[in-house]
Amino acid sequence: MANKKPNLTAALKKYFGFDKFKGDQEAIVQNVLDGKDTFVLMPTGGGKSLCYQLPSLLMEGTAIVISPLIALMKNQVDVISSMSDEGTAHYLNSSLNKAAIDQVKADVLEGKTKLLYVAPESLTKEDNVEFLKQAKISFYAIDEAHCISEWGHDFRPEYRRIRPIINEIGAAPVIALTATATDKVRTDIKKNLGILDADEFKSSFNRPNLYYEVRPKTQDVDKDIIKFIKLHAGKSGIIYCLSRKKVEELAEILKANDIKAAAYHAGLESTLRSQTQDDFLMERIDVIVATIAFGMGIDKPDVRFVIHYDIPKSLEGYYQETGRAGRDGGEGLCITFYAQKDLQKLDKFMEGKPVAEQDIGRQLLQETAAYAETSVCRRKMLLHYFGEDYQQDNCHNCDNCLHPKTKIEAEKLLVIVLKAVQVLKENFRADYVIDFVTGHETEEILAHKHQNQELFGAGEEEDEKLWNPVIRQALIAGFLKKDVENYGLLRLTAAGKRFLKKPDSFMIVKDNDFAEVDDSMEHEGGTSALDPTLSAMLKDLRKKVSKRMERPPYVIFQDVSIEQMATDYPVTLEELKNIQGVGEGKVKQPYAKEFVDLIKRYCDENDIVRQADLRVRTVAKKSILKVKIIQAIDRQIALDDIATAQGLDFEDLLDEVEAIVYSGTKLNIDYFLEEVMDEDHLNDIYDYFADSDTDSLEAALDELGSECTEDEIRLVRIKFLSEMAN
Repeated sequence: MANKKPNLTAALKKYFGFDKFKGDQEAIVQNVLDGKDTFVLMPTGGGKSLCYQLPSLLMEGTAIVISPLIALMKNQVDVISSMSDEGTAHYLNSSLNKAAIDQVKADVLEGKTKLLYVAPESLTKEDNVEFLKQAKISFYAIDEAHCISEWGHDFRPEYRRIRPIINEIGAAPVIALTATATDKVRTDIKKNLGILDADEFKSSFNRPNLYYEVRPKTQDVDKDIIKFIKLHAGKSGIIYCLSRKKVEELAEILKANDIKAAAYHAGLESTLRSQTQDDFLMERIDVIVATIAFGMGIDKPDVRFVIHYDIPKSLEGYYQETGRAGRDGGEGLCITFYAQKDLQKLDKFMEGKPVAEQDIGRQLLQETAAYAETSVCRRKMLLHYFGEDYQQDNCHNCDNCLHPKTKIEAEKLLVIVLKAVQVLKENFRADYVIDFVTGHETEEILAHKHQNQELFGAGEEEDEKLWNPVIRQALIAGFLKKDVENYGLLRLTAAGKRFLKKPDSFMIVKDNDFAEVDDSMEHEGGTSALDPTLSAMLKDLRKKVSKRMERPPYVIFQDVSIEQMATDYPVTLEELKNIQGVGEGKVKQPYAKEFVDLIKRYCDENDIVRQADLRVRTVAKKSILKVKIIQAIDRQIALDDIATAQGLDFEDLLDEVEAIVYSGTKLNIDYFLEEVMDEDHLNDIYDYFADSDTDSLEAALDELGSECTEDEIRLVRIKFLSEMAN
């Protein structure tokens, strides 16, 4: 092999213009040239494509590259065609017309085509199989090979059919490539492709230039994202959302705030998707808001940030998507917004799928939650998931390492966990072990009669929030491992057994508590940088107005609105509309001007520099739903029927109706109250709100809860606010 190296370097320079190979590239290329099956695990940005592109140019015949995305094929064909002679690379997929397909086939049979990209669906078509049987195939490259495995983050059943089709077309060496694969996924890929003896090349998953951060997802998440982008103005970034609807909404909000952004998802017309992709590559737009359909193999080296609006379904998906940042080795900021209720939503999506699929999905979600909530170095946690040991305790490039938490001693807790895993015969997952040590008599524990074990409840005196970090950090430290084949079952390692014989200090950090954020966000709107002096002045003004109008203060403006005014300093009625809980109706109230005049005076007197460029303009993302609800109430349709028609739970409908009346729109729901409520009952609740200093639901339930339901209180509060505030 030594005497061939200069030739490969010369070929690399000739075709790609590079002077030297990266990492294992040269050895991989040589392996393919030697006709051996090859498995490549290389992080995004590591140069996977070159590992099959270069040998295809040097070998006789056509290399078949099986790739999942049409956009990716187009991008790679453009790149390779610009480096070599005309007709070197082609793709065969559903986007081509018959004349184009005939031309591609002719070029392949004449031996002009060195690289032929096909989607797995195209590969399995009978006429394509018949055609490929006539061609000389140099080798098969399976890109994004994790799609083969049900344990991969992007499983595609059609990938399972690749091996039988290869056998039908004609045997040739196989190179499988992926940027993300755990041990389980790796075994699965090789088994399914029939390349168990393949030479394996595994690069480090560490991307030192990427900064990882997880932020709490509050109601102000759109504003947080806009502030972040404005602070990194002109830089390229990708924002991932799970739903197409959210992609479109967020792209509109960004555009309304003078950010060059566009939406990208599989539901858009293909010409629009191609145009958007080109605009991003050519820097006509800075930010793409996308579902995971965007970015696979897109070769843009200077993406400076990747934001996850929603927590991804798996750590593999997360790793691959964040890996699109900083591929040139420069800055790459990876920011994820996390709220526990997003996980619950993802969990709910799995209902109705086959049980095995649900089980896999839930375990992958648990790994993602563990990553989001941990206070351990994120790099260490991520690399551990992919079977790589990161030695340093502090990477200096993630939120947890830059703001480390105080460590606490957990020797006693680790001993309890390790003993429990032993007693349970290494047959259960982390959540079961935690229920066991905390003494929770769940159905599963009772079914196994484990409540009779001496160790049951051995940790019930300890803080419940410590058990997850103990187990997660014991896995990283190598005292426990998860069984690869029976995914998720905890096993003791040799080190774990040694620790049990001779326990020693085991320091851990507590998890970040996102549950608290969820609660506070409901009531406080997640405001920050509040000006306490201005807040007090606004509350005084509210008190004066409420006395003058003989209305409770909260009817004038809610606390959340006052707090946001004291944070954002709105000085015009137009700006006041951007404050939470303030809509057109409120702005038309005669007292609205008093509030903005007070804020303007305060800013002038105190030389306050308002961050005008960081004020967020909203778009009417929910306005269509709100208009439908208002129209239905005007037509006196029963509220429960409106909820059903709009696909909402009754509680969600009440949330929408409350938002409408709080922002100043008058609604008359008397017709519905007359149907469902006793008049005396209604008057009691109405009088309570008229005399109360707070609109708090909790306070009302404390006072009235024995006689009234929560829904009744909310309905009357809507009536009261509509009549008194608007």
